[in-house]
Amino acid sequence: MLDSVETTRIAAARAGDQHEFSGLTEPYRRELQVHCYRILGSLQDAEDLVQETMLRAWRRLDTFEGRASFRAWLYKIATHACFDALDKRPRRTLPAATAPAADPRQPVTPPVNEPIWLEPFPDEMLPDASQSPEARYALHESIRLAFLTALQILPARQRVVLLMRDVLAWRANEVAEMLELTVPAVNSALHRARTTLANEYHAGGMTERSPTPADETARALLERYVQVWETADMPGLLALLKEDAALSMPPSPSWYAGRSAIGAFASTTIFAGEARGRWRLLPTQANAQPAFGLYQRDEAGAYHAHSIQVVSLAGVQVTGIITFAKPELFARFNLPAELRA
Repeated sequence: MLDSVETTRIAAARAGDQHEFSGLTEPYRRELQVHCYRILGSLQDAEDLVQETMLRAWRRLDTFEGRASFRAWLYKIATHACFDALDKRPRRTLPAATAPAADPRQPVTPPVNEPIWLEPFPDEMLPDASQSPEARYALHESIRLAFLTALQILPARQRVVLLMRDVLAWRANEVAEMLELTVPAVNSALHRARTTLANEYHAGGMTERSPTPADETARALLERYVQVWETADMPGLLALLKEDAALSMPPSPSWYAGRSAIGAFASTTIFAGEARGRWRLLPTQANAQPAFGLYQRDEAGAYHAHSIQVVSLAGVQVTGIITFAKPELFARFNLPAELRA
């Protein structure tokens, strides 16, 4: 299972060479981070757990027997580290999965700042999946927020079995070894997970594939989207929204369903008063979807980081806007904390 380079590096690492250990593990850091993120729904937690994985691997290197690949061994350590974390942390989700749509005539529900919300994942931190169109598609579909929201419903082991079998294409016996289960138990967990996901994800119409920002139609739509936000063009925004579009703003649990509800909410909050020039948007990518850093202008004319906004598209319309109101996320997306007018 090991090539000569890995064998040499493992021997050196076992002798205490941390540089060789880094050479072994760093090629897998990004994919392990995505793996932990899918399980936990948090970028910060995923980074912490990958670091914990590397520490555990360094301490336990003598226990690596080479029966499976070194990559599989790291995945096993990372997965069990995630299980340990899930025992202490609440399940993460998004507002639309927690409560009925809000009445736009009522005040916005105060933020819930406990760690219960999914976090966006910067595309530039994704591993390279350029080897085939199929690999890129699988990676992108498995990182989308709609898929992750449905995935978090699953019990932890079902979640991992589904990811390992259907996303990473591991064999049932490999998953069984990693999770210390029998092959029939893995197959049973996979069946239950697929059934749940079919009800919560596929049947719910959440798999409508979003065009990429490289698509000419999508690019024009996104340029228009930026324009209507920056000019506070309320009719223009409504024209871009699909009739059943949704808007949410974690950490507030409030979310709004449908074009008319979004319009009623936005006209009295986001675009209320003299709103032209209130907002600026910088494009980025999150969860294989178009995204923006949203900046709000202060009285001195400076624009400050407000939220990371992830946008879902279908055809020539916007189907969803999720505004993650956590300015601290901007650093993860390599976006400045402040812009000048």
